[in-house]
Amino acid sequence: MRTIGITGRSGCGKSQVTAFLRSQGCFVADADLVARQILMDGSPCIPQLTERFGADILDEEGHLRRRLLADRAFKTAEGTKALSSITHPAIVAELNRQGCQAEQQGADLYFVDGAVIIGSPFEKECNGFVVVTAPLEASVARICARDGIAPEMARRRLDAQMPEQELLRWADYEIRNDGTIEQLKARTLQVLAALRGDQ
Repeated sequence: MRTIGITGRSGCGKSQVTAFLRSQGCFVADADLVARQILMDGSPCIPQLTERFGADILDEEGHLRRRLLADRAFKTAEGTKALSSITHPAIVAELNRQGCQAEQQGADLYFVDGAVIIGSPFEKECNGFVVVTAPLEASVARICARDGIAPEMARRRLDAQMPEQELLRWADYEIRNDGTIEQLKARTLQVLAALRGDQ
């Protein structure tokens, strides 16, 4: 079984691609969802986070105050590094656990969908990368519709992400999302067939 990272910038349509892959019977893990889950109540990361960033990052009911944690963690490079050192091993472990499940069920490919796989510790777990790309204005429009923000804010968010050309340097395959949903599905099927042909 090979692990394939699927990535792309905000508003590229990556979630449409992964939803379609699931509909084709592929195993797809959501790295961004896992990153949220490891901060939920009862996670083994929580005691480490309170020790490093203060007990008051939990509210009276014991739920994580995510914004307070983010404020403290991202205030300094040292804080950001500390947060990563606590959360990244847990994220990688959970993604690998899901990969083992996929392999036990006979999967030939295991897709991991994540906005920031490239440059993260999970990068080295991947055997290849599919990058979903889209025209800038199409991405801006999708972000505005999805998050209810102004185009200027959407462009600012995209400016803070890895440039498309940089992402494409890592791509074994590109899925260009610049047409209809049917065209996107057809291109996704072409990439899936190519990946299976590479086996």
